[in-house]
Amino acid sequence: MSSSTFFNPLLASGADPWALASGSAFYYTHTTHNNISLWRTDSIANLRSAERRVIWTPERRRPYSKNVWAPELHRIDGRWFMYFAADDGHNRNHRLWVLECSGHDPLYGRWTLRGQLRTPGDRWAIDGTVLQHSTGLYLLWSGWKGAENGRQNIYIARLSNPWTVEGERVMISTPDYAWEKHGAIHRPGPDDKPVVLVNEGPAVLARHGKIFVSYSASGSWTDEYKLGLLWADDSSDLLDARSWRKRTEPVFFASGVRGTFAAGHNSFFTAAGGSEDWILYHANAKPNQGWAKRAPRAQRFSWTSDGFPWFGAPAAVDQPHAFEAPELDPVAAVDFEQFTWIPPVTSNVEIEQPVS
Repeated sequence: MSSSTFFNPLLASGADPWALASGSAFYYTHTTHNNISLWRTDSIANLRSAERRVIWTPERRRPYSKNVWAPELHRIDGRWFMYFAADDGHNRNHRLWVLECSGHDPLYGRWTLRGQLRTPGDRWAIDGTVLQHSTGLYLLWSGWKGAENGRQNIYIARLSNPWTVEGERVMISTPDYAWEKHGAIHRPGPDDKPVVLVNEGPAVLARHGKIFVSYSASGSWTDEYKLGLLWADDSSDLLDARSWRKRTEPVFFASGVRGTFAAGHNSFFTAAGGSEDWILYHANAKPNQGWAKRAPRAQRFSWTSDGFPWFGAPAAVDQPHAFEAPELDPVAAVDFEQFTWIPPVTSNVEIEQPVS
Protein backbone atom coordinates (compact mmCIF):
# COMPACT_ATOMS: atom_id res chain seq x y z
CA MET A 1 0.00 0.00 0.00
CA SER A 2 1.49 3.35 -1.05
CA SER A 3 1.56 6.45 1.16
CA SER A 4 -1.27 7.92 -0.92
CA THR A 5 -3.68 5.20 0.23
CA PHE A 6 -5.47 5.51 3.56
CA PHE A 7 -8.35 4.24 5.65
CA ASN A 8 -10.73 6.45 7.58
CA PRO A 9 -10.63 8.00 10.09
CA LEU A 10 -7.74 10.31 9.23
CA LEU A 11 -7.05 11.02 12.92
CA ALA A 12 -8.16 9.37 16.14
CA SER A 13 -10.40 12.35 16.92
CA GLY A 14 -11.33 15.78 15.59
CA ALA A 15 -14.73 17.36 14.99
CA ASP A 16 -15.66 19.97 12.37
CA PRO A 17 -12.70 19.24 10.04
CA TRP A 18 -11.52 21.80 7.50
CA ALA A 19 -8.86 21.46 4.80
CA LEU A 20 -7.50 23.87 2.21
CA ALA A 21 -5.12 23.09 -0.64
CA SER A 22 -2.49 25.77 -1.29
CA GLY A 23 0.32 25.12 -3.75
CA SER A 24 1.75 21.69 -2.99
CA ALA A 25 0.53 21.71 0.63
CA PHE A 26 -2.68 20.91 2.44
CA TYR A 27 -3.60 22.86 5.54
CA TYR A 28 -5.96 21.23 7.99
CA THR A 29 -7.70 22.23 11.23
CA HIS A 30 -10.52 21.05 13.48
CA THR A 31 -12.20 21.90 16.77
CA THR A 32 -9.87 21.59 19.76
CA HIS A 33 -12.08 23.65 22.11
CA ASN A 34 -9.29 25.61 23.87
CA ASN A 35 -7.02 26.80 21.02
CA ILE A 36 -6.65 26.82 17.26
CA SER A 37 -4.24 24.28 15.81
CA LEU A 38 -3.08 23.99 12.22
CA TRP A 39 -1.63 20.99 10.38
CA ARG A 40 0.39 21.04 7.14
CA THR A 41 1.00 18.00 4.95
CA ASP A 42 1.71 17.06 1.35
CA SER A 43 -1.11 14.51 1.43
CA ILE A 44 -4.27 14.14 3.47
CA ALA A 45 -3.38 10.45 3.57
CA ASN A 46 -0.40 11.42 5.78
CA LEU A 47 -2.33 13.61 8.19
CA ARG A 48 -1.32 11.53 11.23
CA SER A 49 2.34 12.40 10.63
CA ALA A 50 1.72 15.99 9.50
CA GLU A 51 3.49 18.96 11.04
CA ARG A 52 1.23 20.60 13.62
CA ARG A 53 1.37 23.88 15.54
CA VAL A 54 -0.92 25.75 17.91
CA ILE A 55 -1.23 29.09 16.10
CA TRP A 56 -3.44 30.87 18.65
CA THR A 57 -4.50 30.41 22.26
CA PRO A 58 -7.17 32.73 23.69
CA GLU A 59 -6.53 34.89 26.70
CA ARG A 60 -8.38 33.94 29.86
CA ARG A 61 -11.63 35.56 30.94
CA ARG A 62 -12.44 37.00 27.52
CA PRO A 63 -15.67 36.71 25.49
CA TYR A 64 -13.77 34.26 23.23
CA SER A 65 -11.88 32.25 25.88
CA LYS A 66 -14.05 29.10 25.91
CA ASN A 67 -15.62 26.59 23.53
CA VAL A 68 -13.55 27.46 20.47
CA TRP A 69 -15.43 25.72 17.66
CA ALA A 70 -15.16 24.99 13.94
CA PRO A 71 -12.10 26.99 12.80
CA GLU A 72 -11.80 27.63 9.06
CA LEU A 73 -8.73 28.85 7.18
CA HIS A 74 -9.33 31.13 4.20
CA ARG A 75 -7.02 32.91 1.75
CA ILE A 76 -8.55 36.27 0.78
CA ASP A 77 -6.77 38.82 -1.39
CA GLY A 78 -3.41 37.25 -0.63
CA ARG A 79 -3.91 37.24 3.14
CA TRP A 80 -4.69 34.41 5.57
CA PHE A 81 -7.74 34.58 7.83
CA MET A 82 -9.05 32.10 10.38
CA TYR A 83 -12.76 32.18 11.27
CA PHE A 84 -14.08 30.49 14.40
CA ALA A 85 -16.82 30.59 17.02
CA ALA A 86 -16.16 31.01 20.75
CA ASP A 87 -17.82 32.14 23.97
CA ASP A 88 -17.12 32.98 27.62
CA GLY A 89 -18.22 29.58 28.90
CA HIS A 90 -21.93 30.16 28.24
CA ASN A 91 -23.30 28.84 24.95
CA ARG A 92 -25.79 31.71 24.66
CA ASN A 93 -22.79 34.00 24.17
CA HIS A 94 -21.30 32.14 21.20
CA ARG A 95 -20.19 34.60 18.51
CA LEU A 96 -17.93 34.60 15.45
CA TRP A 97 -14.33 35.85 15.60
CA VAL A 98 -11.56 36.45 13.06
CA LEU A 99 -7.79 35.98 13.21
CA GLU A 100 -5.41 37.41 10.60
CA CYS A 101 -1.90 36.17 9.76
CA SER A 102 0.75 38.78 8.98
CA GLY A 103 3.05 36.31 7.16
CA HIS A 104 3.00 34.27 3.97
CA ASP A 105 3.10 30.94 5.81
CA PRO A 106 0.00 30.37 7.99
CA LEU A 107 1.78 27.65 9.98
CA TYR A 108 4.59 29.94 11.17
CA GLY A 109 3.23 33.43 10.56
CA ARG A 110 2.13 35.69 13.41
CA TRP A 111 -1.60 35.45 14.07
CA THR A 112 -3.51 38.28 15.73
CA LEU A 113 -7.15 38.64 16.69
CA ARG A 114 -8.96 41.00 14.34
CA GLY A 115 -11.97 41.01 16.65
CA GLN A 116 -15.55 39.87 16.64
CA LEU A 117 -17.20 39.37 13.27
CA ARG A 118 -20.39 41.01 14.45
CA THR A 119 -23.45 39.68 12.64
CA PRO A 120 -26.62 41.79 12.28
CA GLY A 121 -28.37 42.10 15.61
CA ASP A 122 -25.37 40.52 17.37
CA ARG A 123 -27.24 37.21 17.73
CA TRP A 124 -25.83 33.79 18.65
CA ALA A 125 -23.64 32.64 15.75
CA ILE A 126 -21.40 29.65 14.94
CA ASP A 127 -19.86 27.90 11.92
CA GLY A 128 -18.93 30.96 9.90
CA THR A 129 -17.65 30.42 6.37
CA VAL A 130 -16.79 32.82 3.53
CA LEU A 131 -17.92 32.81 -0.09
CA GLN A 132 -15.61 34.70 -2.45
CA HIS A 133 -17.83 35.65 -5.36
CA SER A 134 -17.56 37.92 -8.40
CA THR A 135 -19.96 40.32 -6.67
CA GLY A 136 -17.94 40.46 -3.47
CA LEU A 137 -17.45 38.62 -0.17
CA TYR A 138 -20.27 36.90 1.69
CA LEU A 139 -20.50 35.37 5.14
CA LEU A 140 -22.63 32.28 5.77
CA TRP A 141 -23.24 30.95 9.28
CA SER A 142 -25.61 29.15 11.63
CA GLY A 143 -27.55 31.36 14.01
CA TRP A 144 -30.60 31.93 16.15
CA LYS A 145 -33.43 34.15 14.98
CA GLY A 146 -33.58 35.84 18.37
CA ALA A 147 -31.89 35.48 21.74
CA GLU A 148 -33.25 32.04 22.62
CA ASN A 149 -32.11 28.57 21.61
CA GLY A 150 -34.46 26.07 19.97
CA ARG A 151 -33.81 26.47 16.25
CA GLN A 152 -30.63 27.11 14.26
CA ASN A 153 -30.93 28.60 10.77
CA ILE A 154 -28.47 29.23 7.94
CA TYR A 155 -27.94 32.93 7.19
CA ILE A 156 -26.03 34.89 4.57
CA ALA A 157 -24.83 38.51 4.64
CA ARG A 158 -22.43 40.68 2.67
CA LEU A 159 -18.93 41.41 3.94
CA SER A 160 -17.39 44.83 3.29
CA ASN A 161 -14.02 43.31 4.22
CA PRO A 162 -12.98 39.94 5.71
CA TRP A 163 -13.91 41.00 9.28
CA THR A 164 -16.91 43.33 8.80
CA VAL A 165 -20.53 42.53 7.89
CA GLU A 166 -22.59 45.18 6.12
CA GLY A 167 -26.31 45.21 5.57
CA GLU A 168 -28.90 42.79 6.90
CA ARG A 169 -28.79 39.03 7.21
CA VAL A 170 -30.95 36.79 5.03
CA MET A 171 -32.13 33.36 6.13
CA ILE A 172 -31.65 30.79 3.37
CA SER A 173 -32.46 27.61 5.30
CA THR A 174 -34.35 26.54 8.41
CA PRO A 175 -35.21 22.99 9.57
CA ASP A 176 -38.24 22.23 7.39
CA TYR A 177 -38.32 18.49 6.86
CA ALA A 178 -38.66 15.54 9.25
CA TRP A 179 -35.04 14.42 8.67
CA GLU A 180 -33.86 17.87 9.85
CA LYS A 181 -35.78 17.74 13.13
CA HIS A 182 -34.08 15.04 15.22
CA GLY A 183 -32.89 17.11 18.14
CA ALA A 184 -34.09 15.70 21.46
CA ILE A 185 -31.62 16.49 24.27
CA HIS A 186 -31.60 14.01 27.13
CA ARG A 187 -29.92 16.42 29.54
CA PRO A 188 -30.65 19.96 28.38
CA GLY A 189 -28.28 22.68 29.53
CA PRO A 190 -29.40 26.06 30.88
CA ASP A 191 -29.49 27.53 27.36
CA ASP A 192 -31.30 24.59 25.75
CA LYS A 193 -34.86 23.47 25.17
CA PRO A 194 -35.75 19.74 25.33
CA VAL A 195 -35.66 19.68 21.52
CA VAL A 196 -33.34 21.84 19.41
CA LEU A 197 -33.82 21.90 15.62
CA VAL A 198 -30.57 22.33 13.73
CA ASN A 199 -29.24 23.62 10.43
CA GLU A 200 -25.50 24.33 10.82
CA GLY A 201 -22.03 23.93 9.30
CA PRO A 202 -22.57 25.56 5.87
CA ALA A 203 -19.86 24.68 3.32
CA VAL A 204 -19.59 26.39 -0.06
CA LEU A 205 -18.93 24.63 -3.36
CA ALA A 206 -18.94 26.82 -6.49
CA ARG A 207 -19.03 24.98 -9.80
CA HIS A 208 -20.87 24.75 -13.12
CA GLY A 209 -22.50 28.16 -12.84
CA LYS A 210 -24.01 27.44 -9.43
CA ILE A 211 -23.26 28.12 -5.78
CA PHE A 212 -23.87 25.00 -3.72
CA VAL A 213 -24.06 25.10 0.08
CA SER A 214 -24.06 21.86 1.99
CA TYR A 215 -25.18 22.02 5.61
CA SER A 216 -25.63 19.69 8.56
CA ALA A 217 -29.13 18.98 9.82
CA SER A 218 -30.55 17.46 13.02
CA GLY A 219 -28.64 17.48 16.29
CA SER A 220 -24.96 16.62 16.09
CA TRP A 221 -25.47 14.72 19.35
CA THR A 222 -27.81 12.29 17.54
CA ASP A 223 -27.15 9.48 15.07
CA GLU A 224 -29.54 11.25 12.68
CA TYR A 225 -26.96 13.92 11.77
CA LYS A 226 -27.03 14.34 7.97
CA LEU A 227 -26.04 16.68 5.16
CA GLY A 228 -28.54 18.71 3.17
CA LEU A 229 -27.96 20.82 0.05
CA LEU A 230 -28.90 24.35 -1.00
CA TRP A 231 -28.09 25.93 -4.33
CA ALA A 232 -28.45 29.16 -6.26
CA ASP A 233 -27.47 30.24 -9.76
CA ASP A 234 -24.14 32.03 -9.75
CA SER A 235 -25.67 35.02 -11.55
CA SER A 236 -28.58 35.39 -9.11
CA ASP A 237 -28.93 37.82 -6.22
CA LEU A 238 -27.42 35.77 -3.39
CA LEU A 239 -29.03 38.06 -0.81
CA ASP A 240 -32.51 37.27 -2.10
CA ALA A 241 -33.90 34.20 -0.30
CA ARG A 242 -35.90 33.38 -3.45
CA SER A 243 -32.62 32.70 -5.28
CA TRP A 244 -31.99 29.62 -3.13
CA ARG A 245 -33.41 26.15 -3.58
CA LYS A 246 -33.29 23.35 -1.05
CA ARG A 247 -33.13 19.60 -1.54
CA THR A 248 -36.11 17.90 0.08
CA GLU A 249 -34.05 14.82 0.98
CA PRO A 250 -30.59 14.51 2.60
CA VAL A 251 -27.64 14.18 0.24
CA PHE A 252 -25.15 12.41 2.56
CA PHE A 253 -25.93 10.26 5.60
CA ALA A 254 -24.71 7.14 7.35
CA SER A 255 -27.13 4.22 7.38
CA GLY A 256 -26.02 0.62 7.83
CA VAL A 257 -22.36 1.50 7.15
CA ARG A 258 -19.67 -0.36 9.10
CA GLY A 259 -18.10 1.86 11.75
CA THR A 260 -19.75 5.04 10.48
CA PHE A 261 -22.46 6.90 12.39
CA ALA A 262 -23.67 10.51 12.57
CA ALA A 263 -21.69 11.69 9.54
CA GLY A 264 -21.82 15.45 9.11
CA HIS A 265 -20.23 18.91 9.40
CA ASN A 266 -18.27 18.78 6.17
CA SER A 267 -15.91 20.89 4.11
CA PHE A 268 -14.54 20.47 0.58
CA PHE A 269 -11.07 20.45 -0.91
CA THR A 270 -9.44 19.57 -4.23
CA ALA A 271 -6.40 17.38 -4.96
CA ALA A 272 -4.31 16.26 -7.94
CA GLY A 273 -4.01 19.79 -9.27
CA GLY A 274 -7.71 20.43 -8.88
CA SER A 275 -8.82 17.36 -10.83
CA GLU A 276 -10.11 15.49 -7.77
CA ASP A 277 -12.96 16.69 -5.54
CA TRP A 278 -13.04 15.51 -1.93
CA ILE A 279 -15.51 15.82 0.91
CA LEU A 280 -14.13 16.00 4.44
CA TYR A 281 -16.47 15.29 7.36
CA HIS A 282 -16.60 13.87 10.86
CA ALA A 283 -18.35 10.72 12.07
CA ASN A 284 -18.51 8.34 15.00
CA ALA A 285 -17.33 4.74 15.00
CA LYS A 286 -20.25 3.49 17.10
CA PRO A 287 -23.87 4.49 17.63
CA ASN A 288 -24.94 6.86 20.40
CA GLN A 289 -21.47 8.32 20.93
CA GLY A 290 -22.64 11.93 20.77
CA TRP A 291 -19.91 14.59 20.59
CA ALA A 292 -16.95 13.08 22.40
CA LYS A 293 -15.45 10.70 19.82
CA ARG A 294 -16.07 12.32 16.44
CA ALA A 295 -13.16 11.85 14.02
CA PRO A 296 -12.32 13.28 10.56
CA ARG A 297 -12.86 11.26 7.40
CA ALA A 298 -12.41 12.00 3.70
CA GLN A 299 -13.55 10.49 0.41
CA ARG A 300 -13.87 11.51 -3.23
CA PHE A 301 -17.11 12.61 -4.79
CA SER A 302 -18.26 13.05 -8.37
CA TRP A 303 -20.70 15.14 -10.39
CA THR A 304 -23.94 14.43 -12.20
CA SER A 305 -24.45 15.17 -15.87
CA ASP A 306 -26.53 18.19 -14.78
CA GLY A 307 -23.62 19.63 -12.82
CA PHE A 308 -24.69 18.74 -9.28
CA PRO A 309 -22.38 17.17 -6.68
CA TRP A 310 -22.94 13.49 -6.01
CA PHE A 311 -21.55 12.50 -2.63
CA GLY A 312 -22.77 8.92 -2.45
CA ALA A 313 -22.74 7.44 1.06
CA PRO A 314 -20.16 7.76 3.84
CA ALA A 315 -17.58 5.02 3.40
CA ALA A 316 -17.12 2.09 5.76
CA VAL A 317 -14.06 2.20 7.99
CA ASP A 318 -12.37 -0.72 6.21
CA GLN A 319 -12.68 0.81 2.72
CA PRO A 320 -9.32 2.00 1.28
CA HIS A 321 -9.06 5.42 -0.37
CA ALA A 322 -6.44 6.33 -2.97
CA PHE A 323 -5.50 9.97 -2.85
CA GLU A 324 -5.12 10.11 -6.64
CA ALA A 325 -7.96 7.82 -7.56
CA PRO A 326 -9.14 7.09 -11.14
CA GLU A 327 -12.13 8.86 -12.57
CA LEU A 328 -15.41 7.75 -11.05
CA ASP A 329 -18.21 6.34 -13.16
CA PRO A 330 -20.76 8.97 -14.18
CA VAL A 331 -23.98 9.01 -12.23
CA ALA A 332 -27.54 9.83 -13.10
CA ALA A 333 -28.82 13.35 -13.53
CA VAL A 334 -30.50 15.15 -10.64
CA ASP A 335 -34.29 15.01 -10.44
CA PHE A 336 -35.23 18.68 -10.27
CA GLU A 337 -38.60 17.81 -8.73
CA GLN A 338 -36.70 17.08 -5.49
CA PHE A 339 -35.91 20.79 -5.14
CA THR A 340 -38.28 23.36 -3.68
CA TRP A 341 -38.24 27.11 -3.47
CA ILE A 342 -37.55 28.64 -0.06
CA PRO A 343 -40.03 31.44 0.67
CA PRO A 344 -38.64 34.97 1.00
CA VAL A 345 -37.64 36.14 4.44
CA THR A 346 -38.14 39.62 5.84
CA SER A 347 -35.54 40.65 8.40
CA ASN A 348 -36.38 43.37 10.90
CA VAL A 349 -33.33 43.11 13.13
CA GLU A 350 -31.41 46.24 13.95
CA ILE A 351 -27.83 46.34 12.71
CA GLU A 352 -25.14 47.21 15.21
CA GLN A 353 -21.88 48.91 14.29
CA PRO A 354 -19.29 46.22 13.39
CA VAL A 355 -16.02 46.01 15.30
CA SER A 356 -13.15 47.39 13.23
